[in-house]
Amino acid sequence: MKKIIKAMPLLMATMGLASPVMAGVHWGYEGEATPENWAKLTPEYQMCDLGRNQSPVNISGAIKAQVTDLEIHYGETSGNIVNNGHTIQINEKNPNDYVVVNGEKYTLVQFHFHAPSENEINGESFPLEGHFVHKNDKGELLVMAIMFEEGDKNPVVEKFLSILSEEEEVPVDFDKINIAAFLPKSTGYYRFSGSLTTPPCTEGVTWVILKDTMTLSKDEIEKFEHEFKHHNNRPIQPLHGRLIISN
Repeated sequence: MKKIIKAMPLLMATMGLASPVMAGVHWGYEGEATPENWAKLTPEYQMCDLGRNQSPVNISGAIKAQVTDLEIHYGETSGNIVNNGHTIQINEKNPNDYVVVNGEKYTLVQFHFHAPSENEINGESFPLEGHFVHKNDKGELLVMAIMFEEGDKNPVVEKFLSILSEEEEVPVDFDKINIAAFLPKSTGYYRFSGSLTTPPCTEGVTWVILKDTMTLSKDEIEKFEHEFKHHNNRPIQPLHGRLIISN
């Protein structure tokens, strides 16, 4: 299967790859630490308010362009799964999964989920969105997003949810789970320049959102919502003249 991505420094890659600056600064999705207040929590989060290329966005009016296909090389992986208090995150132990864009390799570092979706497509929100965070040898980040709709269950998601600890910050190891089952067959995508969707909202992240969706059963979606205990999606951000391209 194939896909594309591009990126920015990993000194704080989405969810869980936080910098030392972020340690001890509480942010979240409820109370006084909601997305609207992130920039007020510490000067290091000012980009959440001042940035002009912030994510997520509403995908609308995409421009058709001749771009290279996404090359996605996903297979069996080992690592751990954890509820880190913000999301359910899967970390790779020995990263072997990667994508190739314009001849450059971006290695999958981790992936996590937001319910409901953060990005929208033509104004439509989805029950769940997966963010697959990659970086290249220069430390640049590329996030590939996959939307999930209610439908047939996903056996791989079922496996992950069955081993997830009920307690926060308790990683559970797993071995040889084929994460290619997360991917749709089509490689159609939208691409734009954006940011991390969590503090410090660093910009320079290349976003690739797959056009085709995947499905989860109603029960699987409810399990995610139960684990999150609240919505964990940042509101849509203005485009500020950015172009969105599609293949």
